Amino acid sequence: MFCEGCGTGLQAGATFCSRCGKQLAGAITIAQPMPGRVQRHVHLLGILWLAASALHAIGGVVLIILAKTLFMHGGPAGDAPAFLHPLLSFLGLAVLAKSALGFVTGWGLLQRESWARVLALVLGFISLFNPPFGTAVAIYTLWVLLPHPSQQEYEHLAESQAA
Repeated sequence: MFCEGCGTGLQAGATFCSRCGKQLAGAITIAQPMPGRVQRHVHLLGILWLAASALHAIGGVVLIILAKTLFMHGGPAGDAPAFLHPLLSFLGLAVLAKSALGFVTGWGLLQRESWARVLALVLGFISLFNPPFGTAVAIYTLWVLLPHPSQQEYEHLAESQAA
């Protein structure tokens, strides 16, 4: 803050200008610095990863249920290809595994864990091929966490959270 009379920089808590002696209207306070881009967005990003993972978990469970009920013995009419049961079971388990990693990522981002940024970026690249919601979360993740200044800011957040 500066003196209205002479323009000299003022110290925090000063009541008079040190150069011209003008009395100041109120106590000088120094504002908190604006939070960085990562700090503003990482909480929302963690919540979005938890929500996307919940949707993936539902999809994985549905795939496994379909594999175990409809395609267990060749489908309802018995004429479904035999490879559908193992294929749907495998895909269901893969989706559930990705969902579990997404839950861990969301929790890690909310807790500002140091490893969560890397895991979020890896899952973000994988989720680019999962339209529409997965792609949207992936693009937002890459926008928030990928630039080099974001890496430095996230590391600073993780260190301050650990302290």
